[in-house]
Amino acid sequence: MTPLHESAGTGPGDAHFAVLTDREEAAAVARSFSPPGCRTVNHPSGRPWLVGHWKDDEAVVVRARDTALAVIGCCPVEADELRRRAEQLRDLSEVDALARSLPGSFHLVAALDGRIRVQGTASGLRLVFHTEIAGTRVAATRADILADARGLDPDPAELAVRLLWPAPYPLYETSLWPAVTAVPPHEAVVVAADGRTARHTRWWTPPEPVVPLAAAADGVREALQEAVDARTRRGGTVSCDLSGGLDSTSVCFLADRSPARVVAGTWPGRDPADTDLYWAEQAARHLPDVEHVVWDADASPLVYDDLLAIDDVLDEPTIGVMDRSRALHHLPELAARGSRVHLTGIGGDHVAWCSEAYYHRLLRTRPTHALRQLRGFRALWQWPLGGTVRALADTRPYGRWLADAADRLREPAVPSVATALGWGMAPRVFDWVTTDAERLARRAILDAAATAVPLHPDRGMHADLEQIRSTTRVIRQWDHMAARAGLPLASPFLDDRVVEACLAVRPAERVTPYRYKPVLTAAMSGVVPEACLRRTNKATASMDASNGLRENRGDLLTLWEDSRLERLGLVDGAELRRLARRPASPGLSDAILYSTIAAEVWLRGLARSGSRTCTRIP
Repeated sequence: MTPLHESAGTGPGDAHFAVLTDREEAAAVARSFSPPGCRTVNHPSGRPWLVGHWKDDEAVVVRARDTALAVIGCCPVEADELRRRAEQLRDLSEVDALARSLPGSFHLVAALDGRIRVQGTASGLRLVFHTEIAGTRVAATRADILADARGLDPDPAELAVRLLWPAPYPLYETSLWPAVTAVPPHEAVVVAADGRTARHTRWWTPPEPVVPLAAAADGVREALQEAVDARTRRGGTVSCDLSGGLDSTSVCFLADRSPARVVAGTWPGRDPADTDLYWAEQAARHLPDVEHVVWDADASPLVYDDLLAIDDVLDEPTIGVMDRSRALHHLPELAARGSRVHLTGIGGDHVAWCSEAYYHRLLRTRPTHALRQLRGFRALWQWPLGGTVRALADTRPYGRWLADAADRLREPAVPSVATALGWGMAPRVFDWVTTDAERLARRAILDAAATAVPLHPDRGMHADLEQIRSTTRVIRQWDHMAARAGLPLASPFLDDRVVEACLAVRPAERVTPYRYKPVLTAAMSGVVPEACLRRTNKATASMDASNGLRENRGDLLTLWEDSRLERLGLVDGAELRRLARRPASPGLSDAILYSTIAAEVWLRGLARSGSRTCTRIP
């Protein structure tokens, strides 16, 4: 791999690699990806095939005649079973079925008759990128190593898109270097035997959401149990979040069924109204074999802590830097207690619940039921009647909605009901974003809108998939950060098989104003005690965010005093410095700074690493 700067390092669970074709020119290119300490798996010819970093228990590589298969990541498949699959393989298209059958979270690489096929996960937690280097096509699990190998500068227009809040699909799924192509999560890249020609092929399609909840509950539980087992089956000690919420509580109870010893950690919130500790202690009473650690609420980091110290080398900006200190704070202590992997409940909100936007279609197919549910949602979320009617009457296709949003980037946020029942949250730019940056972002949106196809014709399924994929972009970077800290993270809810099992449930039963996460409560009945399944809310940590904004105003001021974004002409540094001095300014508590901070921290990380950086907007 192209060497990262020394402080970036790698850690356990931080597998990343490049994939090369079986050609002489590819063998020459491989040398630029092969610093000391990297691992190599060769083609039968002896030329390098996989070059990178992974642990022994993160990779299963087999060969059968002219076929080779590699599973790198977390997957409980045994080598004999994978070899049997390789022996049966006659065409690379048959790898699709293999990918859809394996549990866990992993990259799958195949080589057959001189061709290669590379894919990540449908959730987007593991991605694939590719580019041409010295006449040969190279795929990799990170965009930045390909960009460094080619000596590319990030594109200011791509950074301008990242300043949007939020960046809508498909704009956030590109790489920061246009010459480096991002492979959509539901597709694989296939490189032809000539070593240069590449095409994308779809390997995953979301299930139709038609399964009744009563029939789906067992499948959801089995998929989640299998996902947890993939991390715990080797025994030893593992750790889990035990926030008291349904998601982490479910993972903790499933882990307790495994051969592993479990350490569960709870962070009480600073807010006196936060009931996380109460619910976590309720669960812990039913887990006598689990060591329950309660962290000191006042000792836990705040949102925005330590932004100036972040030295992770990432291949894209991430709003995850805002919570980096909070997310990693407890990991060294858990590692000291023997944990080899830390399981989270992240993703449960995105797969065990779903978007109310399904009711846009359900109103037309099941009007009586939909109207009853919509009345409940109006009361729950305080949607005004007029706004609800307008949102339900809006039939614009996705491309039209996206194009219209490009003309309203400076307008106030749309009402929440339009977001909930529509195609999603419309992107915005804020006062500190320059007109040049706005122009670049608007152009990108209009270009995307011209050909944009939603992730699913049903805006509810589209919203669910977009939420999953935008969330995994953040978790993917947290995984890298945690691995550097010495304890890899795992998010079983984001395994493809779990995502599929949840998405298959009828939306009318999956999201309702009258029950909280019915999919998870039904699936976990008999596993998690009923007393623990009665929780109907979750903590928001809003106090940690507002306190963090106030207490870190000095760091934020320093961040903007020598702003890389300002040098590029993308932001008004004076306005950001003014806001840093006034952390109580209206609206700042709504996370509107997140995308700007993410881009600034990312650029600083590039500068620290010695990587190439952007040039100013022409």
